[in-house]
Amino acid sequence: MRTAPASVKKVPNPIDKHVGSRVRMRRMFVGMSQEKLGESLGLTFQQVQKYEKGTNRIGASRLQQIAKVLGVPVEFFFDGAPAADGVAGGFAEAPSSSYVSDFLSTSEGVQLTKAFIRIKDAKVRRRIVDLVVALADTEGEDA
Repeated sequence: MRTAPASVKKVPNPIDKHVGSRVRMRRMFVGMSQEKLGESLGLTFQQVQKYEKGTNRIGASRLQQIAKVLGVPVEFFFDGAPAADGVAGGFAEAPSSSYVSDFLSTSEGVQLTKAFIRIKDAKVRRRIVDLVVALADTEGEDA
């Protein structure tokens, strides 16, 4: 068996990265720190960090534990995951929509989503979307 030279950096598997980003997104959405999640799983926050970045793979039993702690089914972590050949199959989201999960795994994405969901009036939500679109279009003109 050949091993990679020491100078070659190992690149995380795209599915491991996707699952890790979904763990991060859900953890942030429920307002849990990496330390608290690690504590619940008997891990250090550094290990949780490695899982979230996809640098360390999450085993099946550990993923089941994480799903229980975060209150989601295991399948949640695979929603929108790339297929083995890099192309999503069936009714999965197109690979280009990964920017949505990337955004939702940021603190701003989580804050915005939580606040937006609390707005009950559909007309107000629509006006906010229109405002954000207008602001984004203005930003594009300045570039």
